[in-house]
Amino acid sequence: QVQLVESGGGLVQAGGSLRLSCAASGIMFNIYSMGWYRQTPGKQRELVATITSGGTTNYADSVKGRFTISRDIAKNTVYLQMNTLKPEDTAVYYCNAKQVRRADSWGQGTQVTVSS
Repeated sequence: QVQLVESGGGLVQAGGSLRLSCAASGIMFNIYSMGWYRQTPGKQRELVATITSGGTTNYADSVKGRFTISRDIAKNTVYLQMNTLKPEDTAVYYCNAKQVRRADSWGQGTQVTVSS
């Protein structure tokens, strides 16, 4: 499986920006998608954004136009640039990697808190 380490979370005021990073290591062949999910207490984990091995991106409607997912293949790192943050973006953000014929890999999560 892939080991994923997130960083970049923190506390920010509404309207502010943060950039999350996810560094991948380990057995990384046949990764066909990486992405970010988020979860708040009592709710299911939800998709935020994904990027495929071909570079195709997908976003939740709630973050379109505000968040951008990108990757640095040489650094095995995926980023999530979050702009115009809202209090409802407050959550633990998890990095995810999907590989062919393997279970999903998850990072440990990073807290993002947006104050109003």
